[in-house]
Amino acid sequence: MKANIKSPVLLITSIVALLWIIEILNIATGNNFGTYGILPRTVIGLRGIIFSPFIHHNIYHLVLNTVPFVILGGLVTLRGLDDFIELSLFVMIVGGLGVWLVGRQAYHIGASGLIFGYFGFLTAAGWYEKRFMSIIVSLVVLFLYGGLFWGVLPIRPFVSWEGHLFGLLAGVACARMLKTT
Repeated sequence: MKANIKSPVLLITSIVALLWIIEILNIATGNNFGTYGILPRTVIGLRGIIFSPFIHHNIYHLVLNTVPFVILGGLVTLRGLDDFIELSLFVMIVGGLGVWLVGRQAYHIGASGLIFGYFGFLTAAGWYEKRFMSIIVSLVVLFLYGGLFWGVLPIRPFVSWEGHLFGLLAGVACARMLKTT
């Protein structure tokens, strides 16, 4: 049992540590990492599909993303490390391509696209799998994080609602593809 819990905890802790190290380096070098985000419809902006989840605007932005990343990402890891890795890569690539194709002409950065992907996956998994535990997790996630749905609306001009929307949609699509019967 301990080995089963240690691996997910170690993985999430390692990713969070990496996010914080990158942000500290970003601050130390003058906050220029944002240019490695997704810049829609530009060749250079394609690199952001991989890099953008690891880059944040400032400490406050990273703090806002850390707690839901730990909770939602942690819940996904409990389903298995393979599911976590597949989902994370799928959300980064498919969600990132969505932002690149239709996003506003601005750099889109932050782990929130992944967070919305985890949210979409966890809530949709109950629907697609129709297993008791999946339904319970879906309901708990909806209760705790249902307010995330507001994040897909273009309410705040400096928030990448496109990243949120396409992350969410990619998470739902991945739940459909990975469903266990």
